[in-house]
Amino acid sequence: MFRLLPLWLLLPLSAHAGEAAPSVSAPEWIAAAIFALAIVHTFSTKFFAHLAHLQPRHAGLWHLLGEVEAVFGFWAFVLIVSLFWLSGKDAAVDYLDRREFAEPMFVFVIMVIAASRPILHSVIAFVELVARLLPVQRALGVYFLCVAVVPMLGSFITEPAAMTLAALMLRDRFYQRGLSDRLKYATLGLLFVNVSIGGTLTNFAAPPVLMVAGKWGWDSLFMLSHFGWKAATAIAVSSLACTLMFRKEIAARGPQAGEGAAAAGVPATVSAIHLAFLAGVVVFAHHPVVFMGLFLFFLGYTEAYPEHQDRLILREGLMVAFFLAGLVVLGGFQQWWLQRTLVGVEPTVLYFIATGLTAITDNAALTYLASLVEGVSAEFKYAVVAGAVTGGGLTIIANAPNPAGAAILKGHFDDEAISPLGLFLAALPPTCVAIVAFMAL
Repeated sequence: MFRLLPLWLLLPLSAHAGEAAPSVSAPEWIAAAIFALAIVHTFSTKFFAHLAHLQPRHAGLWHLLGEVEAVFGFWAFVLIVSLFWLSGKDAAVDYLDRREFAEPMFVFVIMVIAASRPILHSVIAFVELVARLLPVQRALGVYFLCVAVVPMLGSFITEPAAMTLAALMLRDRFYQRGLSDRLKYATLGLLFVNVSIGGTLTNFAAPPVLMVAGKWGWDSLFMLSHFGWKAATAIAVSSLACTLMFRKEIAARGPQAGEGAAAAGVPATVSAIHLAFLAGVVVFAHHPVVFMGLFLFFLGYTEAYPEHQDRLILREGLMVAFFLAGLVVLGGFQQWWLQRTLVGVEPTVLYFIATGLTAITDNAALTYLASLVEGVSAEFKYAVVAGAVTGGGLTIIANAPNPAGAAILKGHFDDEAISPLGLFLAALPPTCVAIVAFMAL
């Protein structure tokens, strides 16, 4: 869906161990150092959010530095300033011109449309209908469907849309009701992992899959038979385990039988039109001119019928797009060390390397790099993609939809900041389940 690396930056790609490694330029070293600082900053946002309370005089600055969505945009600015100094204005501008920002734009648009009241209420109505058919208490059924079924919709409506819908439903039906910190983090980690692996049922909806599907000839049937059913199994096991572990709190805090109808006040025609906009954006996800045009029509439609709308999450969507755009800018210079890490490694070891690297990079970047390597085995391909999606829930930066979920839910955590360590520990159990599913099934 997006391309992190310009052709003029690509180093020679070879899987032959005896080939001499190309030299690393000064801009690449500096960019790697800035990228490392950005990662450290990402894990320190809770500290800056706390400083805002301790030093109210500079609260605005600390709040800015404590916004995880602003981290990579901030350090991308530092990188561009460094390029101006090292290489001159023309080289820095040329570097930016060669970036592909289609995915940040797409995530912004899909977040805003998917979070609109008619679409959200339609999905909620579907979830509650299914929950009533389950032989369990209503809150347990709704919770399980939110963390298990909605993330798998990402294979059809794209992962950012699924993340947005699931996060909004969890926020309105659980997080706002005073959940314990343990359950809040457990739910967030489970959601991030399930969205990351839940997009593997098809070949067009998950960015890390999209990076390789065309070149490697992977169609949706291949994805379902090699990845999808394993991901669905892992999602079911992890979601059921979390639901059972916290069943008392979920049942006590979650929505009870008889609470208000989800889709009341939204005409079917309005919901259908919103769904048509959503479908159009998904279909033309590779064409920013088209989906941005559809988005402008969508904004006009919401202005024409404000009585059927809530506030559009434009600010939240823009912050997430800023985060991803910063990752695109910083990612263009990271190819030299990622490439050397991936090539010439035994598939099983490569799987775990990819899982770990995903936590500090972006899983689509890893699979994109893998697609550049010629003459690799089927085992190499499987290991890279499976590892990339497995580690997609360990950090906020590991998977493109994660910042969207974090932006929606972070207001219900202490200091309105999500602890990176808390997220990592919460995501470990479902990540381990995914490892077993992809490696043993």
